[in-house]
Amino acid sequence: MNKNSTIKIHETAIVEEPRNIGTGTRIWHWAHVMPGANIGRDCVLGQNVFVGSKARLGNNVHVQNNVSIYDNVILEDDVFCGPSMVFTNVINPRSHVNRKSEYLETVVRQGASIGANATIICGHTIREYAFIGAGSVVTKDVPAFALMMGVPARQAGWVSKAGHRLEFDKQNKATCPETGEEYELRDGKVRIISNL
Repeated sequence: MNKNSTIKIHETAIVEEPRNIGTGTRIWHWAHVMPGANIGRDCVLGQNVFVGSKARLGNNVHVQNNVSIYDNVILEDDVFCGPSMVFTNVINPRSHVNRKSEYLETVVRQGASIGANATIICGHTIREYAFIGAGSVVTKDVPAFALMMGVPARQAGWVSKAGHRLEFDKQNKATCPETGEEYELRDGKVRIISNL
């Protein structure tokens, strides 16, 4: 049977009803998907992943072990979340103050990658194909194709859709060494100028 025609849920996982899970999605050991969560096609949720009721995952999202995707976190298509990275949804949590009505939305746009043990402070947007280095702490919005590293995360360069560091020439042009796609840096933003 075609792997994309079924949903695979490991026997130790808890997937509560109602559920909205796309075909080809695989949910592994001890994962917990809350009722109402939206998970697209061909996703992979690793061991011990938690998905909140108001979380949304696009298609082909890969979430590695020990990641919690809380309410108001939106992951678009092709997002990668590395092992033990952290999302938040309240800016000033206190155990004695109920702030469920204050959850801030965090959006990770198409194709972005978040490295292992990184932390994403809520209320920000990580734009298309950005790359967050392992252990980094994101405290502000991230531009498309940006390479972010450190605590707090600062921009350390630019990356291609395939995840390779881009080296721009004097004309502000760069080529992905894997795909040959060409990029342009203009006014502090990177855009693709040739798709292959």
